[in-house]
Amino acid sequence: MKGHLVRFFSLFKKAPTLKRGVQGEKLAEKFLHRKGLKILQRNFRIRGGEIDIIAEDNETTVFIEVKTRSTDSFGSAGESINYYKRKSLRKTALFYLKKKGRPFKARFDVIYVNLHSDNRLKAIEWIKNAFPFEE
Repeated sequence: MKGHLVRFFSLFKKAPTLKRGVQGEKLAEKFLHRKGLKILQRNFRIRGGEIDIIAEDNETTVFIEVKTRSTDSFGSAGESINYYKRKSLRKTALFYLKKKGRPFKARFDVIYVNLHSDNRLKAIEWIKNAFPFEE
């Protein structure tokens, strides 16, 4: 029983982080739309993986990881996309392409959303082709 309570209360600690992440994804989606990308899906999930935003740029399927930060005290947003995260993103992207019957013309982008401490937008950085499909 004690373990269940710990997990239950840990959700409350994470709430501001989750809220910030959702805010970052919404800001990233608006940003991409203004840049001419067509949003196909948000938060595509399979067991062992999730892709924040899937979009189309001309005829290219774009898998986008959104990292939102208001501080660098735990490292930069880019440092959180390690080998295992990239591997998970690749697996999820391949599943999506096969499921939807989309051509294998795709790329991985990363969007860094930087917020002020009061959650106002400070900056957005878009890195196209952030990493390849294979390593």
